[in-house]
Amino acid sequence: MTLARRIIPCLDVDAGRVVKGVEFEGLRDMGDPAELGARYNREGADELVVLDISASVEGRATFLDTIRRVAEQLNIPLTAGGGIRKMEDGRAVLRAGADKVTVNTAAVERPELISELSQQFGAQAVVLSLDVKRKGDSWEAYTRGGRDATGLDAAKWAAEAVQRGAGEILLTSIDRDGTCSGFDCELTARIAQTVPVPVIASGGASTFEDFLAVYTEGRADAALAASIFHQETRSIAAMKKFLAERGVPIRLSR
Repeated sequence: MTLARRIIPCLDVDAGRVVKGVEFEGLRDMGDPAELGARYNREGADELVVLDISASVEGRATFLDTIRRVAEQLNIPLTAGGGIRKMEDGRAVLRAGADKVTVNTAAVERPELISELSQQFGAQAVVLSLDVKRKGDSWEAYTRGGRDATGLDAAKWAAEAVQRGAGEILLTSIDRDGTCSGFDCELTARIAQTVPVPVIASGGASTFEDFLAVYTEGRADAALAASIFHQETRSIAAMKKFLAERGVPIRLSR
């Protein structure tokens, strides 16, 4: 049985507001998280991701109030992260209404965190957020909102994270982020071939064809975008119809 591909809007939150930039820089205000979450819920999104993009940089806990406000608007799964450094942080995020937690910086600094979260809440609730930049013929993992290079090969780190208990990979191409130049299908396929868990592609979406390419060429299980949805340049319902007509297994909007 072929699983339906998912379309996932992302809310990058800074100081309680949704923001969007290019290659993780030049942030612009895009609106209120709860209002946008409610809109995407109505429009047929399959899931929603909320990321507190400054939490790891500033050493703050994830904005639990924002998660609560967004979760109240949804009847679809919610993934949340940013500043999750220990199991208690993950528990707080889940209690606030998230279905999954995503970790990046703290997991690189202490990989055991992935195992602890997975053993406590189950692998299905643990998502490795993998932010990468191309480095020659490979890709390097970055932390702290794309600011710090880790020296880790992205594919090898993804494989280790899954072995430690991550049930999903949220893969973002920093090179493509906010550029509207299309997903990095080569990168996505590399990671998808490396790990046995679902891979969510992120970074660069602009057209319906971009989503089609990342599902077919990139072998992504899900695709995440922000700019094209926030600016209402693309309808989720119309995108799903386009994909279904081209043979992509998709959950059609109600």
